[in-house]
Amino acid sequence: MTSELVYLTLSALLAGSLWIPFVIGQGGDPKGHTDFTRPPDITQLRPWVQRSFRAHQNAIETTLPFAIVVLVAHVAGLSNSVTGTAAAVFFWTRLVHAAGMISGLAIFPIRPIIFSVSYACTVVIAVMVLLGSLGQHAHVEGA
Repeated sequence: MTSELVYLTLSALLAGSLWIPFVIGQGGDPKGHTDFTRPPDITQLRPWVQRSFRAHQNAIETTLPFAIVVLVAHVAGLSNSVTGTAAAVFFWTRLVHAAGMISGLAIFPIRPIIFSVSYACTVVIAVMVLLGSLGQHAHVEGA
């Protein structure tokens, strides 16, 4: 398995697990928001619980495009030091982003910078895929 797929798996596990702090926080909320028959009013929950909800949403939103470009790269047979590094940086920045967001430590401008770095990793892999496809397309036309 390529390093890109390893980091994609770790990123999926991270994004898929970030509901846990939200549920723990919601269930332990001192205001008594424990009715699981409907979603609670997120604005009525403690700040860290609100942030955990957003951290989960943000991770899902960023992991989907990352997953697509990593899987396209894999199908195209593209794996190199650039794509591997981009995948590793994506995972670690997403982990730092989630921890910083939930804890409240990653305040402006730190959190947007972390987010932008993780997005740039997705773009780097996509560019590598597109450059690779242009090279293959030129090779096929020239054959």
